[in-house]
Amino acid sequence: MKKAAAATPASVIDLRFGQVGLLQVRLREVDAPAIKAELAARIASAPQFFQHTGVCLDLSALEHPPEVATLRGIVEAIRLAGMITVGVSDASPTADQLAPALDLPVLAGFRQLSRPPAQLVRAAKAAAQPASQSAPETEPEAAPPPPTSGLVHTQPVRSGQRVYARERDLIVTAAVGAGAEVMADGCVHVYGTLRGRAMAGVRGDTNARLFCQEFRAELVAIAGVFRVFETLPEELAGHPVQAWLEGEALRFSRFGV
Repeated sequence: MKKAAAATPASVIDLRFGQVGLLQVRLREVDAPAIKAELAARIASAPQFFQHTGVCLDLSALEHPPEVATLRGIVEAIRLAGMITVGVSDASPTADQLAPALDLPVLAGFRQLSRPPAQLVRAAKAAAQPASQSAPETEPEAAPPPPTSGLVHTQPVRSGQRVYARERDLIVTAAVGAGAEVMADGCVHVYGTLRGRAMAGVRGDTNARLFCQEFRAELVAIAGVFRVFETLPEELAGHPVQAWLEGEALRFSRFGV
């Protein structure tokens, strides 16, 4: 009689690629004490909101690559402000050299995908063609892809839940509860009470907007520029509101009145 095959041991972990929202700290200077002081001032209105928050260092705004020792001081300044540096953004050309010295990973940011112009594609094909081979007839330019409709979410978004509309708008026809997140590469529309966090233009679309029927948000962000509930205009609470980005400043106004 044959022995029963050995049972495959149950897996104790899963490895999956996923989307993780991270606060970006873009350095314009490398003065660690000044960075610590400014971080403390910025998060003073909602310190618990940022406590133990993972952040990603963005070095792309610096004119010259910083020294590793200088970056270690900045990482420590971020820690003393209550946040944790978990990676270096790949927006910096020197990220691949600096991140290993800090024992941090290089984190890929969101990028808009774009197609090369059709004429460049045809030129590349022609250059790769043998000289003896006759050139093919000119191909007609491909029509642009049709616009993608928005993602419609009809259920309440409860605390701890996240709804993300990739490469399109997000339309929520119910309430967004405290502790919930709604995110979109385009605009975010909430036809109900917004109590959680709303992030529009998460891939950097500065023309994205937020619209909600009853404004009580914990956090609003457009293209990475954010404000938390303690700094949001009190006179807008409970009203229909739209938010948009003007330069580096978030603007808010009532609408439908």
